[in-house]
Amino acid sequence: MAQGALKKKAATNPNKKSARPKQTKVKKGSRTIAPKQTTLVKQRSLQKKLTATINRNIEKQMSVKANAVGKLTIMKKLAEDTASEQTPKKKK
Repeated sequence: MAQGALKKKAATNPNKKSARPKQTKVKKGSRTIAPKQTTLVKQRSLQKKLTATINRNIEKQMSVKANAVGKLTIMKKLAEDTASEQTPKKKK
């Protein structure tokens, strides 16, 4: 038999402060590395602007079509904005 009692390790309580926080939300979309060359940066920003305008135009068209059929409150605000832009203003 061994001489003396066994040494016990101090109980480690996982404190919330010391523990590493878990990331619960995972971002959607592809993971891309940002370009560092100036020409690539300009291309990326131009592409982002173009896709944003295309998506905005598609949403406007969809809201106009949806509003023409009947009441849809989801896209009503966009449809009202586009309708007000399309109606010509009368000059006095």
